[in-house]
Amino acid sequence: MNHPHPDLGLPPKLPEQTLRIVALGGLAEVGRNMTVFEYEGELLIVDCGVLFPEENQPGVDLILPDFSYIRERLSDVKAIFLTHGHEDHISALGYLLRERSDIPVIGSQLTLAFAKGKLRDHRISPITIEVREGQSRKVGNFELEFIAVNHSIPDALAVAIKTKAGVVLHTGDFKMDQLPLDGRTTDLPRFAELGSEGVDLFMVDSTNADIPGYTTSEREIMPVLDRVIASAKKRVIVASFASHVHRVQQVLQIAHSNGKKAAFVGRSMIRNMTLAAELGYLKVPPNTLIEEDEIDDYGDDLVLISTGSQGEPLAALSRMANGDHRIRVGSGDTVIFASSLIPGNENSVYRIINELTRYGAKVVHKGNALVHVSGHAAAGELLYCYNIVRPKNVMPVHGEWRHMRANAELAVATGVKRENVVIAENGVVVDLAAGKAKIVGAVPCGMVYVDGQSIGDITEDSLKDRRILGEEGFISVIVVIDSQTGKIVAGPDIHARGFAEDKALFNEVKGRIEQALAGAVAGGINGTHQLSQVVRKTVGSWVGGEHRRKPMIIPVVIEV
Repeated sequence: MNHPHPDLGLPPKLPEQTLRIVALGGLAEVGRNMTVFEYEGELLIVDCGVLFPEENQPGVDLILPDFSYIRERLSDVKAIFLTHGHEDHISALGYLLRERSDIPVIGSQLTLAFAKGKLRDHRISPITIEVREGQSRKVGNFELEFIAVNHSIPDALAVAIKTKAGVVLHTGDFKMDQLPLDGRTTDLPRFAELGSEGVDLFMVDSTNADIPGYTTSEREIMPVLDRVIASAKKRVIVASFASHVHRVQQVLQIAHSNGKKAAFVGRSMIRNMTLAAELGYLKVPPNTLIEEDEIDDYGDDLVLISTGSQGEPLAALSRMANGDHRIRVGSGDTVIFASSLIPGNENSVYRIINELTRYGAKVVHKGNALVHVSGHAAAGELLYCYNIVRPKNVMPVHGEWRHMRANAELAVATGVKRENVVIAENGVVVDLAAGKAKIVGAVPCGMVYVDGQSIGDITEDSLKDRRILGEEGFISVIVVIDSQTGKIVAGPDIHARGFAEDKALFNEVKGRIEQALAGAVAGGINGTHQLSQVVRKTVGSWVGGEHRRKPMIIPVVIEV
């Protein structure tokens, strides 16, 4: 557990008629979104998602929000509201519901369907409450109003949270596509009405706040996708998020219009698109979709819609690039990355692009063709929202520091007082009362790592050790000494991995170890722990000075 804000003390007891807001993930990062709202002793949670690990977090599968702030108060949680069905908003839900499984989960039809699919992996059958835009619902001391927003997944919702402390409008992830594929636009008239009624705190998606203008419409990528797929010599593999129903819809339509069969590849893609089709969000053209096990029956005239657009190591496209998937990518095949890169995934994705290119495939991505548009509002759209909502206070959410800072400046440019723009990090406590939002403290809030069956056992020190092992190797030194005299009776015996395999290299340092131990014993130092530190320091000094390396050093001193 760490406290990332030592300058901020713990918050005071929550005053009456004050709404407290604490993000446990999702600020200063893109992922693991989770925010806790507290009013009059009751808690409401908005979103519960995961963050995917970066290359400097070896062995980690997922990163969760830090539940420790609410762990002793789970009985006070009245509900969890999910804004939409992306993994960074729903995929930590199972880990939270393991601790209290009867918390009601509120969301739209598709969002709940995707969430329940995830929860089956945890063997949890949640209590769900399905809502839709235009509806309101009383949840304890909170009144929630659900508002349609357009995003890169259907059925996304913003939420207005109303208490006697004020009105909070939380956009969730959104953009303002005026020609969306499903005809469902962001409900700007309702945003404006709420603004007229008075919005005390506007919590706004920051992801594209540093990009000028307006986000390109989904419809504008159709001609590019059509041209690439129609001109492909052999198979086309389209990599996308397993929840990007709009993108999959476009690809299916293009495959159908070009007389090609299509198949879903990857467990999460098959599961999510089957659910989306059953619920009517995905319209599958007739005689187009085939099963994955039928792929070999249709030759090269195929469009395969796959997981793995972010370089996830176990996803279908990554396994194809590694040559350990039943689908072999070869010369003449075309691979389309129909998504943008989540920060931190660049190296993994470029490595896959290189491998696929080495096999002879043509790789098309956002860098060389308009095959993806973002699901988040750019600066022009955000300015429009600030002007129609006219909030008293603003809190940028969902983004890295550069995004949140840019979002804050947009708010100020539209007339929001700079002192009324709150930029917070995970764990920072924001109180809203009497029309004013302010930071009042911070709570311990760290990264919770999932590593196989282990949850939260991996620490930053563990990851540091893994990085050292992976980058610098390790050296072990075993020395046996006489417990009476302190003289060496065996060793030093030195073993190394990932540093140098030539044992003769260590002959020089063996003499240094013997001299250092003799000097330490003569100076009155005894005990295996103290002598082990002498060995560690001696080897570290030698390897750093002679080889400019910092391997992990494991000294073992045994008394006999």
